[in-house]
Amino acid sequence: MSTEILLIVFLPLLAAIVGGLGNRALGNTVVKAITTGALFISCALSWPIFLGFIAGTTQADVVPVLQWVRSGDLSFDWALRVDTLTAVMLVVITSVSALVHLYSWGYMDEDPDQPRFFAYLSLFTFAMLMLVTADNLVQMFFGWEGVGLASYLLIGFWFKKPSANAAAIKAFVVNRVGDLGFMLGIFGTFLVFGTTSIPEILAAAPAMSGSDITFLGFRFYTMDILCILLFIGAMGKSAQLGLHTWLPDAMEGPTPVSALIHAATMVTAGVFMVCRLSPMFETAPTALAIVTFVGAATCIFAATVGTTQWDIKRVIAYSTCSQLGYMFFAAGVGAYGVAMFHLFTHAFFKALLFLGAGSVIHSMHHEQDMRYYGGLRKKIPVTFWAMMFGTLAITGVGVYHLGIGFAGFWSKDAIIEVAFARGTETANFAFWMGVFAALLTSFYSWRLMFLTFWGKPRWIESEHIQHSVHKTPEEVGEDTTGGYRPHESPLTMLVPLGLLSVGAIFAGQIFAPTFLDSAEFWNGSVFYNEPLIHAMHTVPYLVKYAALIVMVIGFVIAWYGYIKNTSFPGKVAEQLGPIYRFLYNKWYFDELYNILFVKPSFIVGRWFWKLIDIGTIDRFGPDGAAWVVRQGAAGAKRFQSGYLTSYALVMLLGLVAAITWVLM
Repeated sequence: MSTEILLIVFLPLLAAIVGGLGNRALGNTVVKAITTGALFISCALSWPIFLGFIAGTTQADVVPVLQWVRSGDLSFDWALRVDTLTAVMLVVITSVSALVHLYSWGYMDEDPDQPRFFAYLSLFTFAMLMLVTADNLVQMFFGWEGVGLASYLLIGFWFKKPSANAAAIKAFVVNRVGDLGFMLGIFGTFLVFGTTSIPEILAAAPAMSGSDITFLGFRFYTMDILCILLFIGAMGKSAQLGLHTWLPDAMEGPTPVSALIHAATMVTAGVFMVCRLSPMFETAPTALAIVTFVGAATCIFAATVGTTQWDIKRVIAYSTCSQLGYMFFAAGVGAYGVAMFHLFTHAFFKALLFLGAGSVIHSMHHEQDMRYYGGLRKKIPVTFWAMMFGTLAITGVGVYHLGIGFAGFWSKDAIIEVAFARGTETANFAFWMGVFAALLTSFYSWRLMFLTFWGKPRWIESEHIQHSVHKTPEEVGEDTTGGYRPHESPLTMLVPLGLLSVGAIFAGQIFAPTFLDSAEFWNGSVFYNEPLIHAMHTVPYLVKYAALIVMVIGFVIAWYGYIKNTSFPGKVAEQLGPIYRFLYNKWYFDELYNILFVKPSFIVGRWFWKLIDIGTIDRFGPDGAAWVVRQGAAGAKRFQSGYLTSYALVMLLGLVAAITWVLM
């Protein structure tokens, strides 16, 4: 297995180097073929390893790469750890990334910088693979920062757009805030355990339960402090409430980037890290309560905002934020396998929804406002059915007693059930927030579908599309299509949609028994609470059907408002007034942060610039030296009269002064 793991991890890096350095010298087609081919090879090698863990024929292994650091007590190597948890992430990352590479052949076909884009995609995938195969915390941090860098490059890929640059900087800065907590957590873990080796830390963690430390005259539980700091890092990377503001703005990047970052890779890094360190978190009850509360709060916050947005990609972005909240509160109640199961299924249906949205945007000449869609199901039928399967999966359509359902039914419902089974105060809070968020998820998902694929065509109202076909409203006249004909996407975009649709339909049905009920499958790669899983299966039927009931309610509300009585949503928004504006403006987090952090930072920055930089450094540094030179030159210029007699007199006086000095 060593060779396979090395190829899985390093093929994307090699492809990124070749594509990035070769760039236009190799040409678009060659670079795309190299990067896409490398990812499909990595994907083909990942699935047998994953299936081997399911069958019990593959054992956990560590593949050494090289000696890395030897410094005093700090010593670690660069090695690739492969266990069940890693195998799950390998198939998720390589599968989604390979399909995103293929999809980008069609979506980015007209972009002049295709080699650079594909090189960035492969670099991002390599960094993510480094993160999930890490055998120590420093190696994990290397991958952690690598995906941060690559996401900055991808979000700001269209760097000539000011909004793209601003979004990339925002993502980078907000993630650095979370990464500070992650770094402090790593430092503290090394201080407590004397190592950064993940297996050694997890083996020693139970013995540290109940220990405390003194800081600023107060005593804190050691493991709570360490796990809270590590979780702050997860909050930034996985866009949890408070450090979530970068995620919706990341939509400024190309749609394939949105699918890659928000579906299965970067945003799930925080969930992976918490599950990887689950034995540590199990010794920190306060930290777990915080994880549960933050996850549940994020779940409901993002769902409420998603109900009011008009940009198709932003709706799906807030949906991602909400689904990540589900994963975190599942981990917070101790059901790490359930959290990873939702991460697994979510990768398929969320990538499907993002790429489906990209196909819609492609067909509508890059118009993203759903108010200018309508009636597209007959114009782009393949995209319609792909989006339909994704919507059925995310809303959790399925029937418990029949044992059938789409992917989200198996994983999201399991999270709601396990939160109820846990029974603690924070778990009960998470349960009710999860149920309500399921209702909102159904509403905004079907709202997206009805606005996009049903109703009358509203393309004539889009100035963007009118401009694209070079027709004014007067020239369009009676043409209800606005002079524009939506078209289905090319095959390179539709094939990934078809494959992801299979995952959205069957991934939950096929893998639920393995992920949820098999302690042997996890084999110690995450903490497996068998009594809790057993209790999850014995919750009342009303709990098991709660998600289905609220899904139907959300569907009916969306159908009534956007199909039956289209004036109803506007009246509700008008009646709600401030509440609607509060939700539409994303709870005013951006405005609040602008007041609390951005403006004070600019004030302090300008003060340092004027007083320290200009007033002190420049004044007494380069500007001061220049002033001395100017004054000296002005003084010296007076001695340059141009008369020979003046120069002779100066020479004579100099000679007399020199002789006098020698004699005396």
